[in-house]
Amino acid sequence: MYGKSAIRAVLLLLGIQLTALWPIGAVEIYTSRVLEAVNGTDARLKCTFSSFAPVGDALTVTWNFRPLDGGPEQFVFYYHIDPFQPMSGRFKDRVSWDGNPERYDASIFLWKLQFDDNGTYTCQVKNPPDVDGVIGEIRLSVVHTVRFSEIHFLALAIGSACALMIIIVIVVVLFQHYRKKRWAERAHKVVEIKSKEEERLNQEKKVSVYLEDTD
Repeated sequence: MYGKSAIRAVLLLLGIQLTALWPIGAVEIYTSRVLEAVNGTDARLKCTFSSFAPVGDALTVTWNFRPLDGGPEQFVFYYHIDPFQPMSGRFKDRVSWDGNPERYDASIFLWKLQFDDNGTYTCQVKNPPDVDGVIGEIRLSVVHTVRFSEIHFLALAIGSACALMIIIVIVVVLFQHYRKKRWAERAHKVVEIKSKEEERLNQEKKVSVYLEDTD
C-alpha cells in the first residue's frame, strides 16, 4: 500500500517537472493594422501568428467586430478544426475562411464591403497550452475610391522604369539591326561594283586580244 502511494507521488512530481519544462508562452499575432478598401469590393483580413506549441486540433480562431460609431462587439467568424460562419447578423453569407493553420495563417475574406463595415476587426488565436497573447486588430476603412498611396506611387514608378527600359532595349536592338542591314547593303554594293569592274576589265582584255589578232 505504501509502495503504490510512493509511485503515485513520484509520477505526480515527474508530471509537474515535465509541465514546467514545456515552453509555454504567449501567442504572437500579426496583422496589417490598417486596411482601406472600396465600397462593394472584397477584402482579405490578414492575420498570422506564432506559437511555441505545435499547431493541433485544439487551435481556435475568433474574429469579432467593433463598429466605428460605437456599440456592442459583434461576432464575425470562428474556427476550430472546421470554420463556423455566422448564422445571422451583418456578416451572414459575407465572410469565409482563408487561413491555413499549418502555415500559422488565420485570415478571413470579407465580401461585398459596405460603409457600415467601417470599424475595428479583432483576431484572437489560442493554441493550447499557449492561450495568452495580445489580440490582433485591423482598422478597416471602406471608401468610395482608394487614395493614391505611396505604395501605388512606388509601383507606378517601378512600372514606368521597367517600361522605359524595355523601350530602350527595343530601340537599341532595332538600331543594331538597322546598322547590320546598312553594312550588309554596302558590302553587297561593293561586291557588285567589283564584279562589274572585273567584267569590264575582262571585256577590255578580250577586245585588245581581238585587235592584236586582226593586226
